[in-house]
Amino acid sequence: MDQIRSTLQPCQYFIKDSIRLVKRCTKPDRKEFQKIAIATAIGFCIMGFIGFFVKLIHIPINNIIVGS
Repeated sequence: MDQIRSTLQPCQYFIKDSIRLVKRCTKPDRKEFQKIAIATAIGFCIMGFIGFFVKLIHIPINNIIVGS
């Protein structure tokens, strides 16, 4: 019986903590949502430009090394 309790106890703690977290979560208001959306869009743009420039530099270097 002790083995069953020791196995189920972490699951019970996890479920209780998860329920507590969901109860404390609130829906963001319009201003907070806009800040998050703008920050995410800026992050996407920055990562896109970094990927574009890395690819832009990589293609000519790769062609020089491989020698088409």
